Amino acid sequence: MAGDSGLRDSVEKLGFAALGAVALTAERADALADALAARGGMRKDEARQTIEELTLRWKGEAGRVGERSGAALEGLLLQLGVVTRGDYEELELRVAQLEHRIRLLESGPRAVPDPPPS
Repeated sequence: MAGDSGLRDSVEKLGFAALGAVALTAERADALADALAARGGMRKDEARQTIEELTLRWKGEAGRVGERSGAALEGLLLQLGVVTRGDYEELELRVAQLEHRIRLLESGPRAVPDPPPS
């Protein structure tokens, strides 16, 4: 059924264009399915299923793009010598621990109780 493949490709292209960068609400997806069914000669449930598949695919692609962008940005910041928030917070914690240890040392030796006589 070569016609079905061409129609499905057209529906996918239209779906991608309609999705854009916005997630569809269920109501908007139903309206889009109605429009696709009326114009594309397919049943509403087929159009709805195609829209759901495209939405899931788009969300997966958006997640992968976000991960790649985050890794690239992190690499760029590292090359520029910019400290990330996580690195900063880790260093802040280490400094606080060192300050605490210094205060303990500066307060002098603690009285150590004599061992009980045997």
